[in-house]
Amino acid sequence: MTPHVAIIGGGWAGLSCAVELARADIRVSVFEGSATLGGRARVVEKDGWRIDNGQHILIGAYTETLRMLRLLGVSPKRLYSRPFFIHIPGVLDLQAADLPAPFHLAVGLLRAKGLSWADRRAAARLLSHLKRIRFVLTEDVTVSTLLDRTAQTPTLRRLVWEPLCVAALNTPAERASAQVFANVLRDSVAASASASEVLIPRIDLTELLPVPAVLYLSRKGQNVHTMTKIRGIARTEHGFSLEGDPFDGRYSHVVLATAPWQVSGLTAEFSEMERLRNQLDAMRHEAITTAYLAYDPAIRLARPMIGLDDGLLQWVFDRGQLGGPDGLLAGVVSAAGTELSREEIALRAHQDIERLFATDSARLPAPKWAQVITEKRATFACEPGAFRPITMTPVKQLYLAGDYVASDYPATLEGAVRSGLQAARTIFRSVGVAQPTLFKLD
Repeated sequence: MTPHVAIIGGGWAGLSCAVELARADIRVSVFEGSATLGGRARVVEKDGWRIDNGQHILIGAYTETLRMLRLLGVSPKRLYSRPFFIHIPGVLDLQAADLPAPFHLAVGLLRAKGLSWADRRAAARLLSHLKRIRFVLTEDVTVSTLLDRTAQTPTLRRLVWEPLCVAALNTPAERASAQVFANVLRDSVAASASASEVLIPRIDLTELLPVPAVLYLSRKGQNVHTMTKIRGIARTEHGFSLEGDPFDGRYSHVVLATAPWQVSGLTAEFSEMERLRNQLDAMRHEAITTAYLAYDPAIRLARPMIGLDDGLLQWVFDRGQLGGPDGLLAGVVSAAGTELSREEIALRAHQDIERLFATDSARLPAPKWAQVITEKRATFACEPGAFRPITMTPVKQLYLAGDYVASDYPATLEGAVRSGLQAARTIFRSVGVAQPTLFKLD
């Protein structure tokens, strides 16, 4: 049977898999149940506003994501780029220097405002410890335990390590995997200056990768079907068929690029998947809340991205400085285990932002528009020993892709892209096709 791969899910994992297969001229059909591509990193329209379903950032260490964007012809200008920084107004100003590693971070720490010499020594102590053990822990513990063992100061924990942990792993430090956190540090701030760069999309997340991916696939004669909900997978004499496929296709391979909790319903026919289904259904997840507040266009943050040390919001992004409407701010609460209503979250977010602008003589006017989006299962809980499946399943030629699939990284855009590429490369081996040249731009 000529290879024809069905990819269920049009998020970043599924589309990356499709693009990689198309580069090798393997026939692909992508099925997405919603009208908008991108999965949990997509644009949504609310009251005439186009906003993302959650604010995302990238870093220079996201090599596969950046390679994919280059392959798809996405201009680097689509990303705001700046050396690693954490800016908390009036509290901390830390920015890596534009120097080769390790001087970029060392000079950044020396110049940082808001850190004592004890804080600087503690930061050096943690990174030296991780380098000494080659960033491989003898046992996975929580990030809090790692910080305890390396005698990190309360200030450094509160202002640097804990915010970085929850931003990268979307899991609080007291529950987060120290090994995954060490992996992130290894490939970012402890690596090169370019690897630690902060990259923030200037366009919506659907336009950043999904739309260029669909255009690429279209040029290659491949099919992407939106508003097509696949309800199940069945085995046939020569491969698979899909329940809900309007084209009644026959597929040699299937890639499940869905959320983990959707796998059970799709694979109910396969008894050999029972154990894996149970493991996926038992996975714990964390929420992310993003509060969008539209103010007068004159409202502008000191930086496109700032941190907050006291309040509900952890990070605030100035979308007006990032290609969006002036005055539109996005406040993020990662690992958002809050029981507040949307109205309460919007009010608390406004109060956090008001403290940045209010003076003795004037208060910040209420926003003209507000929208709160909570992804209740935005990421898996990145805890020590958390179950993460491999790409292959007990069913031959049926694969998994998604940011939850086993890798060094937490549930990030890079994790999603890498999982899609891994699924594609596993298919290459199964059909005896050579992997396309790494930097081939066709």
